[in-house]
Amino acid sequence: MEENHYAFPDLGEFRLIDHLLSHRPPLSKISPKHRFWLDAGDDAAGVDGWLITKDLSVENTHFRLDFSTIEEAVEKHIVSNVSDISAMGGFPMIAFLGLGLNRHWNESQRESLILAFQKGFGSRGIRLLGGDTVVGDVGFFSTTLLGQTTLVQPLKRSSAKPGERVYVQGTLGKSAAGLWVLLNHPEDKEKWRSLVNYHLNPVIKEHAGEALAEMNAISACIDISDGLSSELNHIACSSGVKLTIEKENLPVDPDVLTMCEYYGLSTDLFVLNGGEEYQLLFTSSFSNSIFYSNNDRIGTVCDIGLVQVGSGVELVDSQGVKVQMNAQSWSHL
Repeated sequence: MEENHYAFPDLGEFRLIDHLLSHRPPLSKISPKHRFWLDAGDDAAGVDGWLITKDLSVENTHFRLDFSTIEEAVEKHIVSNVSDISAMGGFPMIAFLGLGLNRHWNESQRESLILAFQKGFGSRGIRLLGGDTVVGDVGFFSTTLLGQTTLVQPLKRSSAKPGERVYVQGTLGKSAAGLWVLLNHPEDKEKWRSLVNYHLNPVIKEHAGEALAEMNAISACIDISDGLSSELNHIACSSGVKLTIEKENLPVDPDVLTMCEYYGLSTDLFVLNGGEEYQLLFTSSFSNSIFYSNNDRIGTVCDIGLVQVGSGVELVDSQGVKVQMNAQSWSHL
């Protein structure tokens, strides 16, 4: 008797999914060491020991293909998720991907998309376990990312204490300045290539939060996705403290400073209120010298102010003049 083998229909969506799931890194059998639970209100939630975050990137809102490539859009999307896990002192492990394909993308663009996600997840050891696909009028990516931490409790926004110093990692203003160039002077984008590149495809110290957690040296932590003024207010409000920030100590990126001088702009627009930096903002009772030993994983760290009793955020200039710093984050609504 002839044996019949049933073959699943060769449908385009399932070919795409099989292609996306191929060549994945192996799933670790190690479960979370600490079974913490953490409600909403931080960069990630904590569910039975897992750090869980979700970020969405929509074509013509978060990325434009007349500005960037599909590969850049995918990489930036992954970085935005990884940064949330890092801000909690963790490292990413598992992803679920919602993938919206623009119905006008050709086969080459779809292939580039799949390869970009394979590379982006695979190079970080992130195992893609599932998700969904759809076709629509614009492209979008929606990732739910799960991570772990060695900490008994993750880093949170609500842990700042009076007497601690406020620190920021890296330099500020790059992403917003790069976007400003693309929107206002696209003919000059090669002149400001480093800023444009950072906006389109930010490269960050993705293990910084994990390294800081291992040092057991910091209290509150958040990533700068919505702008420095917004994230400072998040920490102040969540922790019930006042943050006094010394304007002269803010690490303005040198290229941002040069660009602002060239166009006659204020750096405040980019440094205080520019989003999509993905650098870490945190508080600590330690001197910044303690962070130098982990410089390769953390990068540069700058002391920008003080945690005090009170509420809100104030900005102090070189003359000692204080002004209230209100949150000026970007809103899609």
